[in-house]
Amino acid sequence: MSNLVSPEWVDSKIKDENTVIFDCRFSLADPEMGYKVYEKDHIEGAFYADLDKHLSGSITTHGGRHPLPSVNILSQFLSSCGVDKEKIIVAYDDQSGTMAARFWWLMKYAGMKQVYVMQGGYTHYKEKGYAVSSKVPDKKSSKIEIDINENMIITRDEVVTAVQQKDKQLIDAREPKRFKGIIEPIDPVAGHIPTAINVPWEIHFNKPGWWKDKEELQYIYKDLLVDKSKTPVVYCGSGVTACVNVLAMSEAGLKMPILYAGSWSDWISYNDHQIEKD
Repeated sequence: MSNLVSPEWVDSKIKDENTVIFDCRFSLADPEMGYKVYEKDHIEGAFYADLDKHLSGSITTHGGRHPLPSVNILSQFLSSCGVDKEKIIVAYDDQSGTMAARFWWLMKYAGMKQVYVMQGGYTHYKEKGYAVSSKVPDKKSSKIEIDINENMIITRDEVVTAVQQKDKQLIDAREPKRFKGIIEPIDPVAGHIPTAINVPWEIHFNKPGWWKDKEELQYIYKDLLVDKSKTPVVYCGSGVTACVNVLAMSEAGLKMPILYAGSWSDWISYNDHQIEKD
């Protein structure tokens, strides 16, 4: 079954008590922007999921710029939005699906079964005349059990081993100039992890926010994943946009990739790690 749903479908679910909708709009350049535009208007009944406050943990020396949130933080947040394992969960953003994909991945990681990303983004939804509101929904309290799937992530030590043994296919989801080390606008060191190939997250869309269909997504990877015995491992700058690749590969029916959550910002926090530039 697809991980994607249409704006029309989402509009039909806004009164459905078994569906919980999340607004994931966020700007890395302006972390306060997302909630400000959410307060102005959002899909009726949607809760706000903040990348920094709800979908990430505290930054330390290692772990990257957006480390995964603790189980307690995640469970408390989801409970306050009325989420349990029986709920249908839908995420949207206005950042071409990047933030919604991070939310989708976290929900899968937490053991949620029915999780979807809305095609098109919020602006399209609003322009179509579907139900929006400035009312923030009341907090709730649900009983939720987080069942973390550790098989969905790979540790830094395991990435080191994968580089040495070449037994996994590393995929860098950043734009080509960052992968090649030509530019690095965010992190202090440029380049990529040795043995990685570059599959930029942007290529999974026909236009911003609109994901390619299954056959188009399969075509992207058909010549890249030559050795099917190698488990794909995806990373980006901080474990956010790489979730686009994970969702896309899942949508294409390919082998589910593992996420290196700390990504490049974690890798370069260790002085002894190898770095390649093309």
